[in-house]
Amino acid sequence: MNNAATASADVKLPWRQKFGWATGDFAQNLIYTTISTYLLFFYTNVYGLPAADAATMFLIVRLIDAINDPIVGTFIDKHTTRFGKYRGYLLYMGLPLAVMAILCFHVPNLGQMGKLIYAYVTYVGLSVIYTTVNVPYGSLNAAMTRNNKELVSMSSIRMVLANLGSLAVSFGVPVFVKLFSGGHYSGAASQTGWFLTMVLYGIAGALVLVFCFSQSVERIHMPADTEASVKVSDLFHQLKINQPLRTLAIFFIITFGLMSIVNSVGAYYMTYNAHNAGLMQWYNLLGTLPAFITVPLTPWLNRKFGTQALMQGSLLVTVIGFLIMFLVPATNITWTFIGRTVEAAGVTLSTGFQWALVPQTITYGEWKTGKRENGIVNAIVGFFFKFGMALGGVVPGYVLAAFGFAANHTQTAHSLFGIRMVTTIIPIIVTVLAMIVFAFYRLTDEKVEKMNAEIAARNQNN
Repeated sequence: MNNAATASADVKLPWRQKFGWATGDFAQNLIYTTISTYLLFFYTNVYGLPAADAATMFLIVRLIDAINDPIVGTFIDKHTTRFGKYRGYLLYMGLPLAVMAILCFHVPNLGQMGKLIYAYVTYVGLSVIYTTVNVPYGSLNAAMTRNNKELVSMSSIRMVLANLGSLAVSFGVPVFVKLFSGGHYSGAASQTGWFLTMVLYGIAGALVLVFCFSQSVERIHMPADTEASVKVSDLFHQLKINQPLRTLAIFFIITFGLMSIVNSVGAYYMTYNAHNAGLMQWYNLLGTLPAFITVPLTPWLNRKFGTQALMQGSLLVTVIGFLIMFLVPATNITWTFIGRTVEAAGVTLSTGFQWALVPQTITYGEWKTGKRENGIVNAIVGFFFKFGMALGGVVPGYVLAAFGFAANHTQTAHSLFGIRMVTTIIPIIVTVLAMIVFAFYRLTDEKVEKMNAEIAARNQNN
């Protein structure tokens, strides 16, 4: 990197650019949060797949991602589009992503085996294309500035908009499905409603990705000789030498698994345990609303308490919320909603803040190796968080099957306990595990600033 590029890298960004970049997560959430929150319910209650078959498919798709993600990350780091290394993919791949998501919510007339094959093809296709959007998007902020305070600020704006996207999904999807299907949310009568809803969200997501592309500016560029030397094995090298990345990657599995499990089982919990499917969108809404308070406070909380105290405190709040839900029956709507709000406050704070830590691990890797491998690092993080999101289908799917869940039927006491367990008990265990794992994350803002100064000095001397 030349001296001018180095000098321009540690800059304060215009709010327009930070907001423009952050809209990319809003766009992706319109599409992928719909998948992670509702696809399991769609497969079991609308599409007609057994819960165990759907859970197995979620698991197999993640195994395919284990091969695909590092290949995509390496390709991105080795190549530059006419619009830059990362931002061009937002323009090129937004529409294919929307189309594949829409196809996931189409019910073909192919028979049971044909429908299962169709579900595999469309879900695998969606996951592969999503990687070509999510990895470059996640890499883009670290190419816009090195300034750690700016990166935390960008992450906060990003998570506000991401949660706004989640809000549009969690509250809006049930409303639109019923609107387009004549009041139906489950069963064959709701198929058209689900398809048209995904058409609406997919088109909106693709258009916002174009806006994100238009507002983002890359300032930090990988030198040509470094770019040429990037290879797939760098992924394993990063995992070997980058202890903060290893810790954060495992943490991403746990937190996204937690969030996805809770979101995907909400439709079952309100329909069968609370006996009030009409309140489903409000239950989902409370899973997102706290973010509009917690996320804007994240930079201040980080400055006041530091990384470890902020993360551990938010996870403790999450445990308290799940305990409230466990101690009251689901039919007690008031306390169920209070518990939901409390756990959501903790989850949105922790999952929002963790994205601000990804550029720290990129800087650590550059400090150790001399390569700023945004794509490789984000491919690693992307695989782990997608694996965590898949747990939202795998864990509830297998638990529901084990406890005898029967779609669109009255549930037994045994199956109701299975739904209750995956809504409260399992999330408590997962959250405690997250607290233990994050205790091993050792980077602080001060350490990152010192590493950035050493990298800048090293680049100036080259």
